[in-house]
Amino acid sequence: MALDLLGRQKMPLDGASSKQPAIATSTVSGGATGVSTTTGGSGSVGSAGVGTGGNTPGSGVAGATGGVGGGASGASVMGKQLTAKRSLKLGSLAEDIMPGTLGGGEEPFRARLHHLFSQIEKEFELLHVENMSLREKLEAVAGTPRDSTVGERLPLQDAFEVDGSVNKSFKSKLGSAGSKVKAGHKLRAQTSRIVSSFKAQSVVSSLVREFCGHKDGVWQVSTKAGQPIIGTASADHSACIWGIDTGRCLLQYQGHSGSVNSIKFHPTRDIVLTGSGDATAQIWQAAVNWEVPARKGHSSEEELEEEEEGPYEEKERIDVLRTPLCEFSGPGGHTAVVVAADWLPGGDQVITASWDRTAILWDVETREPLHPLCGHDHELTHASAHPSQRLVVTASRDSTFRLWDFRDPIPAVSVFQGHTENVTSTVFTRDDKVVSGSDDRSVKVWELRNMRSALTTIRTDSAVNRLAVSASGVIAIPHDNRHIRLFDLNGQRIARLPRTSRQGHRRMVSAVAWTEDISSNCNLFSSGFDRRVLGWGVCLPPKDN
Repeated sequence: MALDLLGRQKMPLDGASSKQPAIATSTVSGGATGVSTTTGGSGSVGSAGVGTGGNTPGSGVAGATGGVGGGASGASVMGKQLTAKRSLKLGSLAEDIMPGTLGGGEEPFRARLHHLFSQIEKEFELLHVENMSLREKLEAVAGTPRDSTVGERLPLQDAFEVDGSVNKSFKSKLGSAGSKVKAGHKLRAQTSRIVSSFKAQSVVSSLVREFCGHKDGVWQVSTKAGQPIIGTASADHSACIWGIDTGRCLLQYQGHSGSVNSIKFHPTRDIVLTGSGDATAQIWQAAVNWEVPARKGHSSEEELEEEEEGPYEEKERIDVLRTPLCEFSGPGGHTAVVVAADWLPGGDQVITASWDRTAILWDVETREPLHPLCGHDHELTHASAHPSQRLVVTASRDSTFRLWDFRDPIPAVSVFQGHTENVTSTVFTRDDKVVSGSDDRSVKVWELRNMRSALTTIRTDSAVNRLAVSASGVIAIPHDNRHIRLFDLNGQRIARLPRTSRQGHRRMVSAVAWTEDISSNCNLFSSGFDRRVLGWGVCLPPKDN
């Protein structure tokens, strides 16, 4: 061990020897005092004596020798203690990474390991959070919640909000399921209501006869009281009269230059009123020939060839009429399509409705307009007269219909508002009610004295066209979806006429009409845009049901 010039021991630099040395005094023989330096921090004494007496030089040397021996023993003790401390440091990862306790060469390596392990731990935490979120979304889509209680599923709403599409799909599924349940309850209630209304009676309806011959859609069909005939108005510019029992066309009228939109028989005389797209209404003779025309004779080879090649209709001649008895047009008349026309009671006046937003009351004898009926905001769609009183209703695309009272010299008008779309038809019943149909898929029954609200509202699944009410109070409703439904005036559903690939209309049903002649096999007729007119046999329940 080396000594400096003052006789002090030189200690090696170590991280454990950074503390300040402690000073202790000791007495040496010969009267010299020695200064000892204590190292290692453990109380081991190694002293380097410095002679101060001067009379015995050997005393200083002896002190120095004792100090060297003490210093050597202190160094060995310090090495053992440092080894024990390092072994304790490696016993714990937390203690191993604490700053200030590492050796100079191991500190950068362990700090690097600590940084890497911390990064890995963070990545695992992020993956765990993402995995839990995905699991919750999958459970929401599959509809299999982990818990059966609703309250414990509510916190998952936050997860739904992360993905808007998942949230919307889940809500739509819940909504569709709820609507199906409601529809099922409503269907069962309606079915029980229908069954209870039938009681012991059942409505039997069947297709009896077809009337084919028009080359375009048929707008309206009409019946005549007391005679087994029907009239049809077609978009092929013609109107026809048919025999109910034979299904044969008895007369064809070709006096219009536009689509024939309506047809009505006179209450007592054999004349017919038709309205057309040529902006006119015409009255023509409806005398028909009931005898079956004879077939063509085989007088020559040429006639025989024509008979073989020609269609069957050529074998039965159809009477054609082209000249009207009178026409309602000219000054003061309509300037657009006439969509409907009807007779007032007695048959001395007629009412016409047009796309020019007006209806006109005409005198049959003079063929002059008596009263223009103005007030609708849009085109008119229908007009009909009361069977026994001088009352008229007009329907319009402005979602209203109007009641016109001609019983006084000054006509009075009432406006009925209740539909939300075009009013397509309005007809009177025998007990002073009005039944209206609309494109809003509803039929309403109104009291003439109460125009504020309807007595009955019938909801359907398709737009309603020109309906008809029987003498017993059964409403026949033609639809755009090719169906025909029967209801009573209280809104109770009675029946739906069969519609299959072999029977029923193939396109929109435009109009229906009842006949009061119970001797015929057909008591309900329907026309459609499949160019056909169908005759139905409907066995109705008694009126009190």
